[in-house]
Amino acid sequence: MTSQLHALCFDANDPPRLARFWAGVLDWETEQDAVTLRPTDDTGFLLRFLPTGEPKTVPNQMHFDLTSQSLEHQQQTVAKSLDLGARHIDIGQRPEEGHVVLADPEGNEFCVLPPGNKFLADCGFLGAIASDGSQAVGYFWSKALAWPLVWDQDEETAIRSPHGGPKITWGGSPVAPKPAKNRLHFDLTPSTDPHLELNRLISLGATSSTTRQCDPTWIPLTDPDGNEFCLRTP
Repeated sequence: MTSQLHALCFDANDPPRLARFWAGVLDWETEQDAVTLRPTDDTGFLLRFLPTGEPKTVPNQMHFDLTSQSLEHQQQTVAKSLDLGARHIDIGQRPEEGHVVLADPEGNEFCVLPPGNKFLADCGFLGAIASDGSQAVGYFWSKALAWPLVWDQDEETAIRSPHGGPKITWGGSPVAPKPAKNRLHFDLTPSTDPHLELNRLISLGATSSTTRQCDPTWIPLTDPDGNEFCLRTP
């Protein structure tokens, strides 16, 4: 029994606008609903943009790390992102680190990494979903998705699908306090009976949630760090 990562979902004040931005940056295909993006590479999940009236007020628990093949490629990605509506932001990064930190039109942070990043050398343009989270939550998601751990050192963990695509990473302790519902969450589809899968996820450390981040036919849950996610039902 396992779950598949169906989609990474963004809460968005203007879902079609944000979908157009990320379709342009990632060069992904936009579905007919105008708020779902389908990958054009080995990324094995969708991006979905869901309506919310809540503004973004705190840094996200997850952000994208985009890779670069050269300094020119990095500069092109930054310029393209800015043309599409991104802006530079300062989160305390140092110039010598080489990565460029941007925010999309609704303030969601993402990084454009310089060339030569060995950790993401075998990943595509969307190199990683970098997350604030504990070692325990990395172990949880490895078991939940049946994705192997590709890094486990000094409480930092990372997993990756056996089929490729981006890595999902967690930075370990200390984990920032969670003041509100996350603006990004995972949607999972079970490979077996959803109620059996629900029980399995709870046995791994998930808990039921009353947060309304899911479609009506999905079950709202939280992982061991309290991050929301959804499990699809028939």
